[in-house]
Formats: sequence, C-alpha cells, structure tokens
Amino acid sequence: MKPEALKRYARHLVLKEIGGPGQQALGGAKIVIIGAGGLGGPAGLYLAAAGAGHICLIDDDTVELSNLQRQIQFQTSQIGLAKTKAMSSTLSEINPEVHLETRQTRLIESNAASLLEGFDIILDGTDSFETRFLVNHISLEKSIPLVSGAIGRFDGQVSVFNTAQDQPCYQCLVPVKPPQSATCSDVGVVGALAGMVGSLMALEAIKLITGAGVPLTGRLWIFDGLTGESRTVGLFKDPACPVCSHR
Repeated sequence: MKPEALKRYARHLVLKEIGGPGQQALGGAKIVIIGAGGLGGPAGLYLAAAGAGHICLIDDDTVELSNLQRQIQFQTSQIGLAKTKAMSSTLSEINPEVHLETRQTRLIESNAASLLEGFDIILDGTDSFETRFLVNHISLEKSIPLVSGAIGRFDGQVSVFNTAQDQPCYQCLVPVKPPQSATCSDVGVVGALAGMVGSLMALEAIKLITGAGVPLTGRLWIFDGLTGESRTVGLFKDPACPVCSHR
C-alpha cells in the first residue's frame, strides 16, 4: 500500500475488523449505485472516501434546485448538469484513486441485466417500486448482494438482501407495489434523514466487502426521525413470493 494510502485510510487500518486485508478488499470492490439522489449521494460520498475501488453511478436525471435541500453531493453551480456527471466530479475530488463510471440512463427491463453485470454489490436508492422490483430480480438472478434504502417524510429503512445465502429477497418484504405509494416530491422529506439512511447503506456495503460485523441480511432497520427511535426486525422468505419462491 502506498504511503499516501496508508495515511488516507489510517482510521480504517487500525480497526481490527477492517485492517489491511479489509482495506485491500475495499480497493478491489466494484459497487453500482442506482439513483444519484438523496440516498445514493451520501452513500457514494462515504464509499469513495472509504476507498471503494470502482463505483458506477446510474441515473438519468439532472440536478435541480429542489434537490439541494437533501442531495449534498451537489452544489448550486451544478444545477442543470447530469446528476451522474456532477456527482462523479464530487467523488473524484474526495478520492481521485477511485475509478468512477457513469451511466446517464434509466434502469429499465431491457438494459438492467447488462448494466448490473459484473458488480460485487448493488445499492438501490431509487424511489420507484418498479425499479426496486427490477433491481431485486437482477440481484437474485445474478446472486449479487443488494443494499436497499428508502425514506418517507420523517422515517427511513435499510436492509440487505443476499439471496445467495438463501435469504429473503426484496419482494418477500414488498410483494406488490403499494396502492398509494408516493415520492418525496409528493409528500416531502426532511433532508437530514436522507443523509442518515444513505450513510447506513454505505456502512452495510463496507461490512459486506470487508466481512466486518453482521450485515442487515434478512433484517430490516427502521428509524423514526420524529421520535429518534429505531428498531430492527427479522425478515423471512415468503413461500408465496412472486420472485424467489420458485427458485
């Protein structure tokens, strides 16, 4: 490891749960982040800072003024730029050693398999159930661990789905699209909550890569921002799951 890297990652290297082997694993990891917004942004910031070797950003949107209330990877001067380009610029400033790849496109059924091929971990920070279901399907098909995060007005949740370990998939938790699902633009969201959930998604990815601790595989972390209370509940494979029950 180069002297610059020893200094950059010094706080990781002294952790017995990560150390040199864990940091090397991070450097060799290929991570794809779907959605360069409120959750993908802070997740990407911390993964770049942690020394994740390869980060791919997938998003088809551009930076808007309304994003800046919670999407801290962007600046006012970047309004109008593609989110992938603007965020990639920020991440490269944080850590120029990280290989950054951008895909300015929407993940859809016709391109999902090819876009997600070859990655070690998927982070899904989208607010579309159709996209979440599609990502879950590819995660299951290709046996790629999936870190999934979601936020509401004042609440958030994170889970890890690793079907290679015969664990539940995302659609064991959410079998079908809720009848009255809404986005942040519909109901609002407190900005700091996105940072909390996105940061926890990055932590879960780091744990998966380094083997540190116990990931949230088969469990769901739920946080209530209005009370400051959180809880973690167990998830179970649904024998009637529309995706994984027949595999």
